[in-house]
Amino acid sequence: MEHHNDVMPSLSTSQTRERLLEAAFRRLERDGPDALKARTLTSEIGVSTMAVYTHFGGMPGLVDAMVREGLVRFAAHVRARPDLAGEPMADLISGGLAYSEFALANPQLYRLIFGLSGGAPLREAAPDFDAGSAWGLPEGEDAFSILLESVVRVIEAGEIREQDARTAAVQILSTTHGYLLLTIGGFDEEERSRALLPMAVNLMVGLGAQRESTERALARAIETRGKPGGEP
Repeated sequence: MEHHNDVMPSLSTSQTRERLLEAAFRRLERDGPDALKARTLTSEIGVSTMAVYTHFGGMPGLVDAMVREGLVRFAAHVRARPDLAGEPMADLISGGLAYSEFALANPQLYRLIFGLSGGAPLREAAPDFDAGSAWGLPEGEDAFSILLESVVRVIEAGEIREQDARTAAVQILSTTHGYLLLTIGGFDEEERSRALLPMAVNLMVGLGAQRESTERALARAIETRGKPGGEP
């Protein structure tokens, strides 16, 4: 009978933890949250099931770590967008497109982060679970700060009217999140795509932007990111 050590001799403690996380991310996207099982994940990287308890305190802790790491990667992807700091509106829209890219490339993770998958009950059992939402976690607050800072720059540039920046950011986030859930849920692609660009413009106009300048900013953002909404 073959035996595995909790940590393979060739791997450090941090490497084992990272490999477990990566195996969990792969399995989540391929097979969904129901596939997040300690035995399955540890078998994939060649360690005993005790490794999950050693590094995460159990499966709830592993799922919680996935949520937090997912938010970190989410934020890093949005921050890595092309520098359009001199064009605040285009930069704001580019950030929204980058947000969509990440979500659509990792749809199961996106659903898990926001408690919309079968992994949510498991995550709630984690000892340090934030009962509010992912945005209440430090990693979530950092991710949200990217949008908030972009909105502040747009207001300061006079591209939308003076208003509470956080409230405006939440409106933008709500619209983007709704679009992504329609997409991930398989809503009619042609109809959804036809609505996306006018929706983005209408939202910014509603916040006080000029339609023509917003359309130019949208075109500029798309130019830097490729297809709208991060669609493949």
